[in-house]
Amino acid sequence: MESITGIEIYPIISLLIFFTFFVVLFWWVFTAKKDYIKTVSHIPLDHQNDDTL
Repeated sequence: MESITGIEIYPIISLLIFFTFFVVLFWWVFTAKKDYIKTVSHIPLDHQNDDTL
């Protein structure tokens, strides 16, 4: 790996992508509307859309 020119940039890019993803995810979680969270949380319990029976 040491013989590859420019290899040192890849860990930095990976860290930036990882950090950016989780910052955006936390921002979305904390700013999401409570009504939307409540609606989405009840989807697995909604039997009106159950086509498997």
